[in-house]
Amino acid sequence: MIKGSRHKARRAAVQALYQWQLTQQAPGDIEDHFILDHEMNDVDLEYFHHLVREVPLHLHELDDHITPHLDRDLSEVDPVERAILRIGAYEFEFHPEIPYKVILNEAVELAKTFGAEHGHKYVNAILDKVAAGLRSSEIQAARAPV
Repeated sequence: MIKGSRHKARRAAVQALYQWQLTQQAPGDIEDHFILDHEMNDVDLEYFHHLVREVPLHLHELDDHITPHLDRDLSEVDPVERAILRIGAYEFEFHPEIPYKVILNEAVELAKTFGAEHGHKYVNAILDKVAAGLRSSEIQAARAPV
């Protein structure tokens, strides 16, 4: 696998999930059109498919992890940042093989690229709290003195 391809898969998934949130089209339709309309070289297409299909399937569960940490209703969160929060929560819960710091860093980078001016700080703060709930033992182990 080419290095960075999962990063590119996440970038594409943010855009596809943003479109899904706004249009409510079937994720598979958005995915098909997205692949036709965008440059997908060096993208981990399998991971892109996985995120675009699985995040909507687990939406209520993911939102339940995110919502308690928000300072507003989830519907009022910028749609790009909402997509990033959902991808991060999904990876925390369903991909324990990905270190929580990698997930957090990827989300912050995506928010810097696609979100509002200070959106990355908001995404970081919320996902840090989500990680504390879903990855508490991993976080404690990382913070333990060596």
